[in-house]
Formats: sequence, structure tokens, C-alpha cells
Amino acid sequence: MEDRGRRGRAADDRTWRGSARLAVGCALGFGGLTLAVDWNAGTLTPVRVLLWVTLSAAILVMLLPARVTAGPGWLAVRGPLRRRTVRTDSLVYVGRNGDVCAHLVLRDTAGNRLELDPNVLHANPLLWHELDTGVRRSVAHGTLRRGAEVLAQLGHEIDDTNALAVLRASGLT
Repeated sequence: MEDRGRRGRAADDRTWRGSARLAVGCALGFGGLTLAVDWNAGTLTPVRVLLWVTLSAAILVMLLPARVTAGPGWLAVRGPLRRRTVRTDSLVYVGRNGDVCAHLVLRDTAGNRLELDPNVLHANPLLWHELDTGVRRSVAHGTLRRGAEVLAQLGHEIDDTNALAVLRASGLT
């Protein structure tokens, strides 16, 4: 579904690398500190090394953000353990899951489902554009029956954020 040659260049999350570096740094820092403390205490054994390395790897998996990419008619979220893709031009449902840390839930006609953090769309106008274009096609085809208002609200939030950023950059606020 993600054939970049035929369908054009995919839009990527431009904040992902910085977040991934932070996750790697936290995992390495934890591993290094625990190994150093254990070695300094004289209690470092091969079993404890394995324990600390395993815990560091678990921390990396938990902190590593999902990588979001989009192209004409599709959106993909790739986490450390799996990859999910939906056809944005044939969506049937869009919703928000959760209150404090709300995630956007997308489901297409093939039954594919994914969740993503709406902040990724706030930070990446190209990803938002690809999603919005696909949603408009879904509405035009009549497949998206539930959730268009969720994306309309998100679109207004993104537009407001971008307009405020432009005003700040120009010194008007």
C-alpha cells in the first residue's frame, strides 16, 4: 500500500527522530546508571547484567514513539512491535479515544484500524493535508458516516494553532 514510486513521496512525522533520540537516550542512561551502580556496589553478575539490559530494552520499547507516514489515500502508524495502515479515502469511522491523552481512531472499509496522537498532526501539516484530503474523498464517496465532525474540530484546532504561530512569528501578537 505504501508504494512511494507510483503514488508519490510519503509525508513523514518530522518530530519523530528527536523523540526517538530522547527514548534511546533515556534507555541508555537508565542502563548505564544501573550497571554503574551495580558494578560500584560489587554486585554485578551476568544475570544482573541481563536484567538491566532487558529492562533498558523494555524502557526503549515503551518510550519509542510510533512513526506516522501518509501518502495519497493512506496513513500508516508503525510502532516498535507492529505496523497499522488505513485507507483514508475509504474511511468508515473516525473518533477520539480517551480524555486525558486522547487518540484519534480511524477505521476503513477493509476493517483496518489504527490509533494516533493528534499532536502528530498538529506538528506536521503535510500529514494533516494527506489525511484531510483522504477524508474529503471518503465523505464524497459516502463511506464516512460517523466522525466527520471530529476531524472538522481537529482541523479547526490545527488551523488556529498555525494561524497563531504565523502571528507570533510576524510579531503581531
